[in-house]
Amino acid sequence: MKNLMVFVMLILSVTCMGTTTSLEDMKYLNADAFQLIGKGFEDTPTRYSRLPASLEGVTRPPVWSLSQNCSGLAIRFKTNSTAIAARWEVTGDVFMNHFTMTGIKGMDLYCLKDGQWQFVNSARPTGKETTAMIIQNMAGEMNEYMLYLPLYDGLKKLEIGVEPTALIEQAQVDSPRKGKPVVFYGTSITQGGCASRAGMSYPNILSRIMDKEIINLGFSGNGQLDLEVAEAMATIDASCFVIDCLPNVSVAQMNEKYARFIEIVREKNPETPILLVETILFPHRHFDQSVFTLLQDKNETLTRIYKEQKAKGDRKIYYQKADDLIGDDQEATVDGVHLTDLGFKRMAENLYPVIRKLIK
Repeated sequence: MKNLMVFVMLILSVTCMGTTTSLEDMKYLNADAFQLIGKGFEDTPTRYSRLPASLEGVTRPPVWSLSQNCSGLAIRFKTNSTAIAARWEVTGDVFMNHFTMTGIKGMDLYCLKDGQWQFVNSARPTGKETTAMIIQNMAGEMNEYMLYLPLYDGLKKLEIGVEPTALIEQAQVDSPRKGKPVVFYGTSITQGGCASRAGMSYPNILSRIMDKEIINLGFSGNGQLDLEVAEAMATIDASCFVIDCLPNVSVAQMNEKYARFIEIVREKNPETPILLVETILFPHRHFDQSVFTLLQDKNETLTRIYKEQKAKGDRKIYYQKADDLIGDDQEATVDGVHLTDLGFKRMAENLYPVIRKLIK
């Protein structure tokens, strides 16, 4: 009798979970057919690249390589499918010992509900090529979706899977709103290291909060004020430029190139707000005295550069101190530098009122 009851409970639990849809039974469509948001330049070597093809061989090799990562890009579509899957191949099959695979080369599905973007589930990678069910057993209503692409890997191909009889169409709602995006330039932190999943980088969080398209020009370890990147940035019709590169530059590099980087962007964008962001205050500065001194020197140097630009007559330059950007409990990083989801959420929430005011 006891075994019979266990068997019945097992059957009931499976039934309550609903029917499962086989990955093999899904209909797969090339994601190239659907709207791509978060792209700053059209003349890129591939659809999912982040810098114009003209910079290949011009910008430093690591910057070019990192520009092939998909951070900030997302696919928009609508469907009434009760299940959604993805089939994709990354270009690098990147692995790190402090960064989840879902963040590096996975994808995140969001659904627009009551005017807000709500997390649905992650597409979890299994290797260089993956076919994964993201969600199933949905009601079959026609909904708007957004699929964030990998933060730290590129895409060779991407297909979206729906049920064979389901409709899948172009997105109808303009959200995050396109036109005059917010452009972020910076480091691995800007690029999204080390978010647990693609939707949790701070620029992506801000895009949802602001309901505004963003362009992510974060280059891990290489946000080093490359002037040719500034020239490319300057061609984007942005609502705001956010420069968040201090963790990657020395004081000497700041003195040499920071003011010129600003001037290049400003020459083509005389009325566009430019927000300079201090380096976040790494928790291990409380123990590593050299780190403490370095952070202090960089932020003091940025303050001076900001004041000099203001003195030259730049009325649209703004400054963000780092004091509370990631909180003061020292719990917002993975390794003392790169942020957890907690750190990214705090950073987005603290930057939101500042950027909202600048783009209003």
